[in-house]
Amino acid sequence: MRVVLRQTQFRRLFLGRLIANAGDSLYYVAAMWLVFELGGSAFYTGLAGFLARFPMVLQLLVGPLVDRYPLGRILVSATSVQALLLLVIPAAAVTGQLTVWTVLLVMPFVALAGQFLEPAQKAAVPRLVTREELVSANAAISVAYQGTNLVFMAVGGVLVGLIGATALFVVDSIALGVAAVCFVLLSIPSAGRRTGPEGGPTGAVADGDRDSDSAAVLDADGGDATTAETRIEDTAATQTYLGELREGLRYVRGSIIVPMFVGTFVLNFATGAMMAVLPVFAAQSGGPSLYGTLLAAISCGVLLGALSASKIDHIGMGRLFGIGFLASTLAWAIALGIDSALITAVGIGAAWIITGSYNVISASLKQSYVPDTLLGRISSISFSISTGALPLGSLLGGLAGDVFGPTAVMGTVGVAFAGLAGYWFIHPQLRTLPAVDRLDPERYGLGTT
Repeated sequence: MRVVLRQTQFRRLFLGRLIANAGDSLYYVAAMWLVFELGGSAFYTGLAGFLARFPMVLQLLVGPLVDRYPLGRILVSATSVQALLLLVIPAAAVTGQLTVWTVLLVMPFVALAGQFLEPAQKAAVPRLVTREELVSANAAISVAYQGTNLVFMAVGGVLVGLIGATALFVVDSIALGVAAVCFVLLSIPSAGRRTGPEGGPTGAVADGDRDSDSAAVLDADGGDATTAETRIEDTAATQTYLGELREGLRYVRGSIIVPMFVGTFVLNFATGAMMAVLPVFAAQSGGPSLYGTLLAAISCGVLLGALSASKIDHIGMGRLFGIGFLASTLAWAIALGIDSALITAVGIGAAWIITGSYNVISASLKQSYVPDTLLGRISSISFSISTGALPLGSLLGGLAGDVFGPTAVMGTVGVAFAGLAGYWFIHPQLRTLPAVDRLDPERYGLGTT
């Protein structure tokens, strides 16, 4: 992990994500708790979760844009838009116009801008490091993400109690502004220009540079073209976009990626329901500080899993994830079955360890075998479909929380862990899936199109 962090361009990407994630962690705690305070029920927190996560489903539409436009420009623009949107909440508070609906209105737009960041980052990583360094690079980014969540979600819970939720929106906006500066300084090689053995681009063209074909697409609205010509170019660009999207969907449909995210769809549904009722669950026992602690425990588990990914990536994925999700089932049962805040936090954190490893290893799988020109689309398509259950789970979880109580809703996560373990043990392709570096790409529908 230290080796990849010595590379200047990757380090800038890493620092940008680190700073942005720190602010986002504070924002998430502040936003969900503010909705709970202003709305007063699990229905509103469930609706907030739905509105914040529904844009994830739209990420598959983002993929072709990520593959077409300079990645550095995408990272800067998306981060800057988020920073500006977050200032709406404190501005509404200062003018006396802040209501629960104000927060609910802002959240989906912040999330929509954020959908450009994940596929752009994943598409950038294999252009900045060698194939042998992919697991370490992904682990470093995952550590940055989960490490900041671990610290700043716990801190966020405390700060909500001390200074109020609204002030944290200002802090997050500042953090995103600093992250945007890091991305401005980032130079990413163009698609197909993997890094050489020393970590530098092999004949790389800067991310802002484009060949004549892509320049024609990007500059379609410029110059002295007539209105008719512009219309033709716009139609051609739309057809190109739809064609690129269909190409990505065809690639995914014939690969191992489909059965991998089918199982996580169920888990994400339960996770969305859990996150919807977590503020209510915490309010019954300890208030915002406990809420931040439980969020931090989840991040701690995912962080430990990400840190261990490079140590266990030699184990066959079928065996690793089948056993791992089974262990998560046991940890979740202990967390909810014993009436102790400490044991609940530890058990919840332990249950998410295998998820951290899964995130790193599955990302490395795609980055190792999917062509660079498709990687943005494939990342966004798989992310959109597998996480599409999150907003639905949040909405229904909030409704169920008011009817059955938050503890019953959280129990669905344990059921999902058990189902996912069984799925990996039973599915004919998944149960025999080898380690990433031993995988035959042709057998599993990966590699060139």
